[in-house]
Amino acid sequence: MAVTGYGEVSWERMSNAVEKVRRRLLRAVAALRADAVPYAVVGGHAVAAWVSRVDEAAVRNTQDVDILLRRADLEIAIAALQKAGFIRRNVGGIEMFLDGPGAGARDAVHVVLAAEKVRSDYPIVAPDVTEAEPTAAFRLITLEALVRMKLTSFRDKDRTHLRDLIEVNLVDKSWLGRLPEILRPRLQELLANPEG
Repeated sequence: MAVTGYGEVSWERMSNAVEKVRRRLLRAVAALRADAVPYAVVGGHAVAAWVSRVDEAAVRNTQDVDILLRRADLEIAIAALQKAGFIRRNVGGIEMFLDGPGAGARDAVHVVLAAEKVRSDYPIVAPDVTEAEPTAAFRLITLEALVRMKLTSFRDKDRTHLRDLIEVNLVDKSWLGRLPEILRPRLQELLANPEG
């Protein structure tokens, strides 16, 4: 089957794209682990990891590799990631590590600074790296911290990720009492309209 102007649809290319992101994640966390840098995997990979515990068929692929780090550990993390072939960039105050020369922001590890606001208008700060648990592959942000992060940023992709967690019954109305009051209306909105 061909798509005019874009070449053939290729399962191999699709599979390679997913695998490339997975390898980037594993390479980054291996570098951090090797230099004893405290971290946690957050973002879409964290959502996928939690969803996969309940229903592998409900896992959504993501191009983003997001790592939670403390500002105090940033210099050690920079050295560790550079040894692994990543190239540091700071774009608009966002720390990222490009996956080699010629890579762009889509091919990067993005850093979220622990215990700081990602944006000044966010209602709460990001969690600390201590709110994580070990898995076979990496240190994973706890579900409660992940839900707070997703409700804090509440962009379209965050709402989609939260709906994924709701769909597999990892998050429900019982969570309202666990959340900071400022985040509760956002979860109520999603619970009331899970289809968007």
